Amino acid sequence: MAQIQPGTGFQQRHIDPDRVAPLVGALDSQDANPGVRRLRAWAEEALAVRLGERLLDVGSGTGSQTRTLAVALGPEGVAIGVEPNPSLRAVAEERSPGSRVRFVHGEASALPVPDASMDLVWCERVLQHLADPDLAVAEMARVLRPGGRVALLDTDWGTTVLHPGDPSVVHALTAAALQGANPYSGRRLVGQLSAAGFVVDDRGSQALLQDHRTVAWPLIRMLGESAVRTGALTEHQRDTLYADLAEAGERGALHMSVTMFGVVAHRPG
Repeated sequence: MAQIQPGTGFQQRHIDPDRVAPLVGALDSQDANPGVRRLRAWAEEALAVRLGERLLDVGSGTGSQTRTLAVALGPEGVAIGVEPNPSLRAVAEERSPGSRVRFVHGEASALPVPDASMDLVWCERVLQHLADPDLAVAEMARVLRPGGRVALLDTDWGTTVLHPGDPSVVHALTAAALQGANPYSGRRLVGQLSAAGFVVDDRGSQALLQDHRTVAWPLIRMLGESAVRTGALTEHQRDTLYADLAEAGERGALHMSVTMFGVVAHRPG
């Protein structure tokens, strides 16, 4: 389950230019996740990118998906990645030598392009980090021309599943994943697009599965420490769960997952 916990350096107020390496590592890991790759492939097909179109990738990170989509646009197309983190933009530019892709500073709530100037918008795992995701969706509607299409892909932290362990302890631990700005983002996508005037064309989902032989200790420990700090778990309960998970991993019986949802829609016109 290659995911970054909501409330981290992907939020504008938490950006630390000196701590880019963990973010790049997390994004690279997400790029390699089979579930992410399958959901992206579905969304790319549903979006039906055409030669010569203009694309905006909102929250472009290291630029991996921006570059992928740019290939489908062909030499006459335009691909712009919008990213507020200057360190991530620098990585994206370094990884795009000779590419026609441009990376610019900008926020999802104030996209740096004119009204009705884009044919396509791609936005992946961004809304979960935003306190006002509806404003970001309204901005996507603003920049798309009539008939323009949007693909929103996002995690729903309320779908986190962890096994084995005492159910009440597991619940207390996974509840710590709901402390981000917009933890139920995945299930809200359809309603947000409809409220912004979009017509929903297709929906998809993928469970992002952690390796059943290896515990994702950085994430588990982050959640465990949060649960102990807030009094949801005792240290003994936390440590017992850690031992149960480690033992399950050793015998290949661990289950850890979270579901990511996708919606493709168009602006009527």
